[in-house]
Amino acid sequence: MVNRKVVNFIGYGFGDMSSSMFWKVFSYYLPFFYSNVFGLSLVDAGVLVLVTRIWDAVSDPMMGIIADRTQTRWGKYRPYLLWVAPLFSIAGILLFTTPDWTYGAKLIYAYATYIFMMTIYTAINVPYGAMLGVMTDDSQEKTVFSSFRMFFAYGGSFVALAAWEPLVNFFKAGGGATSLAWQHAMMVIAAACFVLFLLTFALTRERLKTVSTVSIAGDFRSLLSNRPWWLLIGAALCFNLFCTVRGATVAYYFADIIGFDRVLKLTIINYQLSILFYAGLFLSIGEISNMVGVALTVPLARRLGKKPLFMAVNAVLMVLSIAFFFIPVSPAGFWLMLLFQVLISILTGMMSPLVWSMYADVSDYAELRYKTASTGLIFSSSSMAQKFGGAIGGAAVLWLLSACGYMPRSDEQMAAQVLISQPESALLCLRMLMSFIPAIVALIAIITCHFYPLTAERMADINRQLKEARG
Repeated sequence: MVNRKVVNFIGYGFGDMSSSMFWKVFSYYLPFFYSNVFGLSLVDAGVLVLVTRIWDAVSDPMMGIIADRTQTRWGKYRPYLLWVAPLFSIAGILLFTTPDWTYGAKLIYAYATYIFMMTIYTAINVPYGAMLGVMTDDSQEKTVFSSFRMFFAYGGSFVALAAWEPLVNFFKAGGGATSLAWQHAMMVIAAACFVLFLLTFALTRERLKTVSTVSIAGDFRSLLSNRPWWLLIGAALCFNLFCTVRGATVAYYFADIIGFDRVLKLTIINYQLSILFYAGLFLSIGEISNMVGVALTVPLARRLGKKPLFMAVNAVLMVLSIAFFFIPVSPAGFWLMLLFQVLISILTGMMSPLVWSMYADVSDYAELRYKTASTGLIFSSSSMAQKFGGAIGGAAVLWLLSACGYMPRSDEQMAAQVLISQPESALLCLRMLMSFIPAIVALIAIITCHFYPLTAERMADINRQLKEARG
């Protein structure tokens, strides 16, 4: 007989598998798509990414409030998975569609489709995240749910990133335009995302019924006076900024520092294998490593505590990021880059379930102290931090490259994989974006988390009092 709890864990994981397939493609390839395929300037693309994601971040609390006050026979948050899933897929396809219009009209189209996509992403992802607060009242079980969520998320990211460039090349093989190949590749990803969200709806249940006893204004007042929330927002923003800066730089790093035709040579007995060393391979290996990190999170968090583990992980990330700067661009250096990618990704894999589980703790803290069941509002803040980190990181990469003299490729140069002689300032900028800049962000995360007050002992006491209050 199938264990119902395990089915819930897996079903919940499918939801972030879907979200992450879209999110990683957006984070890692959309800036490159806008500047090298769609045809926007680096400056315009940077402003676009920043403005639309700031709107997206601001809209998150609105969605959290709406979801907190939704009442259906399926629960508060779960029905949004069913209602919004079709729009989610359609919006992704429109985002990667390149109309044959004038530059100004294309820029307006890019704003409209990006804002639409991020609004729909909010409408489905905020309720999905908030479900963690009502599926169980056990703090450790929330970490298990969060770990399943992130394990499947990184699995989805691996599939999307490993498949993206082969899909684009497949659709381009018939001689079609690069822009159409990117659109068709997104159609495949979008169809998979639609099915996954339907599975999440079918396999999960909301177990707890929470009712807020304060007004919307009261919810906001309690949120803004919630010190652990502020500190966790800062730490989570740094984590997402770390991941976005590195991820958004990878496609440029491979195109202009490593090159399009580099290979990894591996000898097994008497056979020598040659593996193309490309951005998708680098990123997808990172996603597999993320999954290893997720699997390590629950035992390490139980042993060390969530806060100490968060700080330790960031400290090691800082050291590894700095060391990445000194790796040579050589056959031996390529293997070393992969090793560092594996280690860094294992550590970032630990961070994601930690952050989501800590948000669930902040929600319990708010319910006890402020008597407000604002789970959706609190979890929407986590999505807000993720998107601010993505907005700032994605825009910063584009603006820094523009300031350093980076020269984008044309559609024809992209199709032919033409190497461009970039100025030394642009190449140094790319190397810094993969090393010292993320290291500084990790240091800020450590300092912020140092002041976070919800230790394991504090949460045990909060959970005990909540059980008594809930009866």
